[in-house]
Order: sequence, then structure tokens, then C-alpha cells
Amino acid sequence: MTLAFIFPGQGSQSVGMGQELAAAYPAAAQVFEEVDEALGENLSKLMFEGPEDTLTLTENAQPALMAVSLAVMRVLESEGGLDLGSAKSKVKFVAGHSLGEYSALAAAGTFSISDAAKLLKTRGRAMQEAVPVGEGAMAALLGLELEAASAVANQASQGDICTAANDNASGQVVISGTRAAVERAIDIAKEQGAKRCVLLPVSAPFHCALMAPAAEIMAEALAGVRMQPPAVPLIANVTASDVNDAAEIRRLLVEQVTGMVRWRESVLYMKEKDVEGLVEIGVGKVLSGLARRIDRDLSAVNVGTPEDVASFLESI
Repeated sequence: MTLAFIFPGQGSQSVGMGQELAAAYPAAAQVFEEVDEALGENLSKLMFEGPEDTLTLTENAQPALMAVSLAVMRVLESEGGLDLGSAKSKVKFVAGHSLGEYSALAAAGTFSISDAAKLLKTRGRAMQEAVPVGEGAMAALLGLELEAASAVANQASQGDICTAANDNASGQVVISGTRAAVERAIDIAKEQGAKRCVLLPVSAPFHCALMAPAAEIMAEALAGVRMQPPAVPLIANVTASDVNDAAEIRRLLVEQVTGMVRWRESVLYMKEKDVEGLVEIGVGKVLSGLARRIDRDLSAVNVGTPEDVASFLESI
């Protein structure tokens, strides 16, 4: 079976994440030590023990989620001999949802785990600080397709910023912008037949033009990091197509800060390219669930615990 490895984004974090992996596998424990050392702080203690409100802070959640994903990858490499670059590898692409794109690239060798941790700490802090708390918002519009949700956002903007931020699955689009505009969009969406509209518990309006200051910071941060072509092509969030040129990936990572995450299209693109199964590497089952909503013919599993690792290695 031809596979793609996919990596979760923010919102999948939970206290205790990665703890079982670290206890079961030295290779996993080593990843958490690498991340702690790179950041100069005990992020793994926060991941294992909380408190939850501190773990949920964007600048902590982003490197933490990457750390668990890469711990799983190291275990698959050490226990199962997985090598993404091998001609025998069944993994054709990697992809990640928002911050998960950094996890995907670290897994594919584009940059080191240490550099990925530092970049995500910078990214999280820059995104948090780009807009004063309370001035921005995000909302999920359920039951509207992308075109309808984009029209709602456009109608609600009224001189403010409001735009589609995540096209997650059919009938599941997230909008982002100034709080007033997002609240107007919720009212308009309900009038236009949305099944449900939910303000999301996020600390900043990600993936919209309000994130421009964060994009500038990331352009500078990425310029200082050594990057290699990935072992297998990345399906980029902002293009929903494959890329393996390091310079182009650098540019797309900057664009991604303000650009829409085209996740639904990315999954369909991988299916078009003969991917038969998606493997969610890391915490939670959010992307596996979305995959089933996008195309029921695709198999989707998640690998995030020692039990998952054993089951997955047995299956391949």
C-alpha cells in the first residue's frame, strides 16, 4: 500500500503527550531531550505534567506537538528500520497541518529536530504577538463549502479582515480575522444555512493577513536555517501540491503564516497521486478523522502511542 505520513497541527495537544513513548523507547526519550536542549527549557516536563493552560500557549504547543511526532518517527526508524529516503519505502509524500508542516519537514530531513523546535518556538511567539489578545478571532463554519464560506467572510469583512483560513474537509471551513468581522460572519453564515458556527478557543487569528508581522519574523528566522531537500516530497499547505526544492519550501513556509491551509485539496491531491493510506504521526486523531470525511476510500490510521507503533510496524 502506498502511504503518506501526515502530521497534526495545533489543538491536538494534551497533558501527558509523549510520556508513554519516552518511557517505552530510548529513541523517543532522546528526541524530547534534544528539544529541551535546543530551547533551553524543560518543555518535556510541561508536556508530561502540565499545567494545561501553559502547554496550550501557542509558543509551547507548537514545538511540543512537533516533538511527539518526531519521537514517533525516531521509534519507527529504530524499531522498524523505516527510512523515508529508501527505494523500498512505501511513503510517497509527507504533509502537515499548519505547524505540522514543520514536523513533516523535520521527519523528511529538511531541517534538524533542534532547528524545527527553535523555529516553532519563534513562530508560536510571533503569531501570538502579531495581534493584541481579544482583537482577533477564528470560527468554524460547519455545513458550508469553501466557496460559500469565503463569500460569507468577504461579505462580513466590511473594511476589516475576514478570510477563509483552513479548508479542512467538505463542509468544514475555518475563518479568521478581526473579532467583529468574524462575529458578523457567524451571523451571516447561520442565515445562509450553515449547520453550526463555533468560535474557536484560540489565542490569535491564524492564517490571515493579520499575521503579516509574524510572517516577517519567520522570513528572517528561516533565512538563518540550513535546509536540505526532503527525502520525499512535501505537499505544501498553501499550494496543495508537491514540492521538494529547499528554497521553494522556505518561501512557502513564510507564505503559510498568512495563507490558507488547503488541507482538503492536499488530501485529494495525494489520492490523485496514488496514495492509498494516510498515517497520522503524533498526537490525536484529528487528521485521520478529516481524511475519512474527505475521501472514504482512503485508509487512515494514527500512530502516537507504543501500542500504535507496534500495531503499525506489524501491519507493514
